[in-house]
Amino acid sequence: MDWETLEALKNSSKGRLRYKRDWSLENTFEPTVVLSEYAAWVLDNFIGRTEPDIAPAEAPPPLDDTVSLADNELNNHSSQESLKEAESLSKQRIDKVMEVEGKILLFEKAHKMKVKADLQARLDMCDQFSKAMAEKSAEQLKRFEERMELQHRQEKHQLLEQLVKGSKEALGQQEKLKEEHRHRAKLLTLKLREAEQQRQQEIERVRQEEGRERMRRLCSLQQEALQLIQKIQVDYKQQEALRVDLSAYGHRGNQICGILSTVVRSSSERGYPTQDDVSLGEHSLQEMKMLVNTIEKELAAAEERKKAEDEAAKEKQKEAQQIQQQQAKLQTPAPTQDQKQTKREGLQKKASKGTLQRFLELQKVLELCQKVCEELATCKDPQTKKIRADLQRAVTTPVSQISSVSGSQVRDTFDKINNFLMGKPIVSAGRTIVVSQHPLGLDFVCLKLAEKLVSQGEEEVASHHESAFPIASVASALWERYPKVGELFLANLHKKCPYAVPFYPAFQEGISLEEYQRLLGYQVKDSIVEQQDSFLKRMSGMIRLYAAIMQVRWPYGTNQGNHPHGLNHGWLWLAQMVNMEPLSDITATLLFDFLEVCGNAMIRQYQDQFWKLLLLIKDQYFPT
Repeated sequence: MDWETLEALKNSSKGRLRYKRDWSLENTFEPTVVLSEYAAWVLDNFIGRTEPDIAPAEAPPPLDDTVSLADNELNNHSSQESLKEAESLSKQRIDKVMEVEGKILLFEKAHKMKVKADLQARLDMCDQFSKAMAEKSAEQLKRFEERMELQHRQEKHQLLEQLVKGSKEALGQQEKLKEEHRHRAKLLTLKLREAEQQRQQEIERVRQEEGRERMRRLCSLQQEALQLIQKIQVDYKQQEALRVDLSAYGHRGNQICGILSTVVRSSSERGYPTQDDVSLGEHSLQEMKMLVNTIEKELAAAEERKKAEDEAAKEKQKEAQQIQQQQAKLQTPAPTQDQKQTKREGLQKKASKGTLQRFLELQKVLELCQKVCEELATCKDPQTKKIRADLQRAVTTPVSQISSVSGSQVRDTFDKINNFLMGKPIVSAGRTIVVSQHPLGLDFVCLKLAEKLVSQGEEEVASHHESAFPIASVASALWERYPKVGELFLANLHKKCPYAVPFYPAFQEGISLEEYQRLLGYQVKDSIVEQQDSFLKRMSGMIRLYAAIMQVRWPYGTNQGNHPHGLNHGWLWLAQMVNMEPLSDITATLLFDFLEVCGNAMIRQYQDQFWKLLLLIKDQYFPT
């Protein structure tokens, strides 16, 4: 039954196919015949080996015969032995088939080993091929780079040749331009020479014309001078009776005429006078005119001198009488409770005569300045009001900005005020302001500046004690350069704080209580007198500013001169305060403020004398 199956399979369409078991990769790789390392083993063990175990007589019969024999034996009901023999034969055949299949498997295994060896050989060949191709590619890349380098050198060489060629062409063009430039320069030089000649001719013509004009001017100056000298001589003869010596003026006039004659003569010899000659002539004529004016003033003054002297004497006598009357009124004791107290031994109730006289003089200066500036201060004209506001703002605004923060700010403030008082224009609130905008501008500005400084003392210094010194440095510098500002400041200070004199105003008959309180320094608004603490605070601020001014100098100046109001005034004030009876609250407050601000400077200045004064205040003045 098995052989029938095998035969059927052999005759089938699949069985007729012929399979090439020893396949190779000739379709993929190059056909190379290489024997496997296992081929000899297969030949030795299977193909070339004889089979001694199988005798030729025991070789299996052909399949057809076996089948026929089996059929015959089956059909003829062979004996049991025949069946056994047939089974033995079938068993042998099966063993033979299995042996063949084992050999086939061994052959396939050997073939697989051969294929694996062939594949490994092919892989090695591929590696060698890849290496060869890489080397070939490297060589080709090297050749490509060499060709590119050669091409780059050729292009560089061509570019250099083009540059050299362009340079040669540029040099040629430059030479051509230079030649054209030289030609044009020659033409321009010729034209300049012609223009210079024409200019020199024109200059010479103008010089001669100006020379003739200067000569005419010099001659006219000489003629005018001769006329003036005649006038001087005539005036001298007419005014001889006034006993005025005019010989010096006549002698000087003759000298001036001689100078003019010499200048005219020397100028004629040179050809034409110079501008210096004309200037000398004008100066000489101006001096001649000044001589004439001086002579006229001398003559007029001689006529008015005696009359002026008489009037001055009368005015002086009148002023002395007024001062005596005012001193008598001021020194009249007030009908207050102080009159009922016993007089303290050694202390005064009024200031010294010299102090009161100085106080009245300063008040008179203040009243005179206020009267002079009254026209500007009360004018209703819009333009004048605008000028007045600008002038006041120009000095009050910088003073309001003084603080103890920065020294440069104090310097800028002083420079701005100083330049304005000197007549230089400044810019304030976007407007350019000059003190000469109004005839009374300088007096008005000095008055407002002094008032503002005192106001800073009773407001700013009273609230911020540290601001006393920067304000005092500006005030001291202005006082040194403009004494009028200092006098007006002192007068305003005495008016608002009479204790800075020191002066205790006495009550006078005929004045109201409110007016008397104003004289004492109190502020009265709508019949309401300010509180005592507010009054003491204002007085303290003004005394502190006054004490700082007496010891501070302007730090940015040379300070070569004396202080306009130095520590000697502080010593005088302190001595007079100690010599006067103390007033409740005010005396102790002002002494404390003054000594706190000015005490250190007084010690350095007066040393032992000041210590003695302090001991006197401690041991004798305070206990009283």
